[in-house]
Amino acid sequence: MTDITQGGHGPGAHDENRRDFLVLAASALAVVGAAVTAWPFIDTLNPAADTIAAGAPIDIDLSPIKPGQQLLVSWRGRPIFIVHRTPEQLKMLQEKSDVSLLSDPDSEVNQQPPYATNWHRSIDPTYLVVVGTCTHLGCIPEYTPELGGFLGASWPGGYFCPCHGSKYDLAARVFTGVPAPYNLPVPPHHFPSKNTVRIGENPKDVAWEFASIVQI
Repeated sequence: MTDITQGGHGPGAHDENRRDFLVLAASALAVVGAAVTAWPFIDTLNPAADTIAAGAPIDIDLSPIKPGQQLLVSWRGRPIFIVHRTPEQLKMLQEKSDVSLLSDPDSEVNQQPPYATNWHRSIDPTYLVVVGTCTHLGCIPEYTPELGGFLGASWPGGYFCPCHGSKYDLAARVFTGVPAPYNLPVPPHHFPSKNTVRIGENPKDVAWEFASIVQI
């Protein structure tokens, strides 16, 4: 004798199926309700647009950025480039073949805070943090980290502004013989934790104003 309830076609199975459907429906509504309730709370964890525009510091999670990659964020309405530089890229920044191409290799022009006045123009050599607007006419340069390529055999990797041909290396130092006069600006920043950069705030005990740079 075959048990007809096993196949889900008998009278008992109908009642069980109905109960299962109601349980699933109730569970689904509960999940949707929880999501709707949670969203406003999650959304408030992000800084308000007017707060960011006013210049409040913003925290950026660095963990998703793989070596060689760039993350683009906004601070004070300006694009900020954050690059996770590779050991090979850091080595290139110190090579004569790179340095000889630069207009201000030692960052003598005031385009960065004192803690970024070094060959890598950053606090942590691994991470470059710069304002991504060309110092010629304010265009946004393209991230072109590959050596050579369409920019020629001498290209060490960095930024190329297609508007008028300005070039910067991977420390955002400007090349000689291009329209842009200065290195890209470095905003105030520091690292409150290993995988977090806070943009818009200097390290502890450092007083430096972003408005003091030669060109924003």
